Amino acid sequence: MRAMAKQTFKERELRKPLAILAGWAAIFLVLAAPVLYRRFPLALTAPESHAAGIKSASRSASATKRSLARETASAFWSDSDHDGLPDGAELRSFQDRDSFRRWFTAIAELQFYRLSEQWNPEQRDCAGLVRFAWREALRPHDGLWFRRMGPEYEPVAVDVAEFDLNQNPLGEKLFRTDFGTFKREDVAAGRFAEFADARSLKSFNTTFVSRDRRQAQPGDLLFFYQPWVRKQPYHVMIFLGPAHTAANGAEDWVVYHTGSSPVDNGAVKKVELSILEHHPDPRWRPVESNRNFLGFYRLKILE
Repeated sequence: MRAMAKQTFKERELRKPLAILAGWAAIFLVLAAPVLYRRFPLALTAPESHAAGIKSASRSASATKRSLARETASAFWSDSDHDGLPDGAELRSFQDRDSFRRWFTAIAELQFYRLSEQWNPEQRDCAGLVRFAWREALRPHDGLWFRRMGPEYEPVAVDVAEFDLNQNPLGEKLFRTDFGTFKREDVAAGRFAEFADARSLKSFNTTFVSRDRRQAQPGDLLFFYQPWVRKQPYHVMIFLGPAHTAANGAEDWVVYHTGSSPVDNGAVKKVELSILEHHPDPRWRPVESNRNFLGFYRLKILE
């Protein structure tokens, strides 16, 4: 028992210096912490620095996104070719232009076989056919579109990628209605509209190509001017080139609406240029010698 008591006493005596050292070490750390913080701030604030870095990177990414959005918006509203249309409404890539031409001509041609219920009956005339096919060519051609249009419609190309009719600053006001280069205030000023007659299509939304049929491309427009017709002296047709349906080996098809008259609502016609060149009325022949034939014109969005 005495031996055990002596051993316990010795152990307590040995622990005293260790406890004293631990106490002094704690006091030293408390007193030295401010000095150590100033000397080694990165080591002591690593978590805070890491969090600050994340916040800084996040702010930088947000600023970059805002900058890109501003640049994209600015590019849309520019008119680098001074043609009166915003650059963002024009189709720049070969793929988009080809897709638009295919959809535009196919939709217009199908009106010859059956008028779409989506085409407003009050706008069924020569310019109305152009507007309808133009607008529908720029829509997303998804399952909903095909169900809405009818069973005779089939995919003819990929969709236009650069311009989304459902999400763009112009909305469906695709057609310019006045002269001049494009300015952003033109939209609010009413210089763009959902409606454009044949004269507006010719004057503000297309460029002259030629009166020579060999220069025409699918999707080009043919314009006639008949001054004796007081209400609508301008008439427009759509050049299809090879037809999508029943081409019969010909590559010079056109489609057009005759326009309404006091006795009927008119009709959509599909005919070869070679046949139209022998129209009973020489004023409707698409030949260079006909002064009433203004020529072939290309949509500005394809230029």
